[in-house]
Amino acid sequence: MFRILLTLTALIATSLPAAAFETSAKAAYVLDQTTGIVLLAKNADEPLPPASMSKLMTLYMAFEAVERGKQNGGLDLVEKLPVSQQAMDYGGSTMFLNTTDRVTVEDLVRGIVVLSGNDASAVIAEAISPDGTEYGFARLMTQRAQQLGMTNSTFLNSNGWPQAGHLMSVRDLGLIADRIITDFPQFYPLFAEREFAFDGRAPQNRFNRNPLLSLDIGADGLKTGHTQEAGYGLVGSAKQGNRRVIFVLSGMESQRARAQEAEAIVNWAFRQFTQTELGKAGAKIADAEVTTGAETRVGLELANDLTVLIPTIGTQPLKAEVIYQGPVRAPIVKGQELGELIVTPEGLPETRVPLVADRDIGKYGFVARLQAVALHLLTRLNQGPEGAS
Repeated sequence: MFRILLTLTALIATSLPAAAFETSAKAAYVLDQTTGIVLLAKNADEPLPPASMSKLMTLYMAFEAVERGKQNGGLDLVEKLPVSQQAMDYGGSTMFLNTTDRVTVEDLVRGIVVLSGNDASAVIAEAISPDGTEYGFARLMTQRAQQLGMTNSTFLNSNGWPQAGHLMSVRDLGLIADRIITDFPQFYPLFAEREFAFDGRAPQNRFNRNPLLSLDIGADGLKTGHTQEAGYGLVGSAKQGNRRVIFVLSGMESQRARAQEAEAIVNWAFRQFTQTELGKAGAKIADAEVTTGAETRVGLELANDLTVLIPTIGTQPLKAEVIYQGPVRAPIVKGQELGELIVTPEGLPETRVPLVADRDIGKYGFVARLQAVALHLLTRLNQGPEGAS
């Protein structure tokens, strides 16, 4: 394997690590969604009581059901669902539903997103559940979470109502937020709604609890949570320019502490790091040696645009490394993947971009092959009898 060290001074001059964020949250997770780089992980894989933040899983499955449609065993937004006694009996944050109601799926979804309705979550759960019960839906939630890579989540209800064993890690909460934003962009604007006055029956519970939506820092979601056991938590997301950040805080001591910490973490993520384009697809990065070819070297160019997240403050040149298996044997086809460019800003994970051949290179011609054989034989003969044997 051949390695070529590069210094990308001409492109950028910074590689000092950004200042770490010291959070008072029991657990925290910050993801730069645009690049996939995790900026902060504190107790990120510890299963904890998620409170209402676990409603994000219920919403994801509701969105999947709407996407399938009623004819395929899913839901329609205009479909009206009945309210069971169990759903009506939930306390805490509710839509104040009762068993005489039949509520559209769209209103129930908005009731979960904006009002954090425990009753609305149970109604949706019973409609999707394979056995018509909320617990049956919770088992389905756990199975679907595993399929999505959420390995530290176990659900026992649809809404995060305190129940021993109902647990999620902050990394899993960040993952489901990422999937909602990516998989269901048509529904994501609901999370930025600040008010939903359902049927005029819950005036004291018509406002979105997300403290960041009114701060003009790009915040547009997702879900708060609070129980005595879980403390105050928030799964949030904010977008500034072309960058989106997803963050999760759990175990805060008060609403005020949650709001202040969430704002601080958003500002830190955007101020301490910047997304920088280092090269366009097709830019030549290095040359690789070629064997059995009509040419002895081939250019290695970027297969994709190279965009790297880096700390905003620093003076050291950014270093990178080209790795390829060589010498590369001809024939070579333009666009053939031959190696990788690895860029590692200090204090952040590496970024890898495939490197491809910048042109076609054929094998030796007949005359060239004869010359190569002759040169090889001459070299061996010059080594004496031992080399020529």
